[in-house]
Amino acid sequence: MIRAVFGALTLTFASFGIASAKDAPSQPVAALDQLPRGQDVSRDVIKLAGWAVAAKDSQGYPFAIIDKAAAQILVFGSDGRPRGAAPVLIGSAVGDHTAPGIAGVALREIPGRDRTTPAGRFVGGFGPSVDAGRVLWVDYDSAVAIHPTATNVPDEKRAERLASPKPDDNRVTHGCINVSPEFFEQIMQPTFERGGVFYILPDEASIAETFPEFAQKR
Repeated sequence: MIRAVFGALTLTFASFGIASAKDAPSQPVAALDQLPRGQDVSRDVIKLAGWAVAAKDSQGYPFAIIDKAAAQILVFGSDGRPRGAAPVLIGSAVGDHTAPGIAGVALREIPGRDRTTPAGRFVGGFGPSVDAGRVLWVDYDSAVAIHPTATNVPDEKRAERLASPKPDDNRVTHGCINVSPEFFEQIMQPTFERGGVFYILPDEASIAETFPEFAQKR
């Protein structure tokens, strides 16, 4: 899958006309692919990744793209090389909004309709939290972070949901993004130690609304 993404990225570089195909890296470095066998990466993700690298939108920082519809995360280093791909767990509610003041609300008190993973472009990094120690913040204001899969809520079967090849059962969190402990330790921690950019694809809004600069260039 990682090598397939590389091949598609090479073509995407050429299609944007910002950087030529020869500027794309030739092969991945220490990439980890945990996507279920046979699960594809959408063309929107491929094109967004190609644009982010070609337009230098992440400004030299690593970046990740989260596709909520497919329940996937793709991680790229600061050099644009794919570092990993994995399934994710996301907010249980469909939607792209962030409820006002949600960062100050206890998890158990968040209404079901507001348990969304917001869409958009976010700049984040590791930092302290009130009750979970040091976490990888995607967006501090909306209290969205990336965590290893929790094992202390057995009724939610988060590990089983993450391993399922279908994305339909991956909506279970209060809005945060979960990956496997292995992927978090091997990919997320070293890649985003100094921060990075996170692109979250929308559920209901259009790509043009969510990423206007990308849409204009496309």
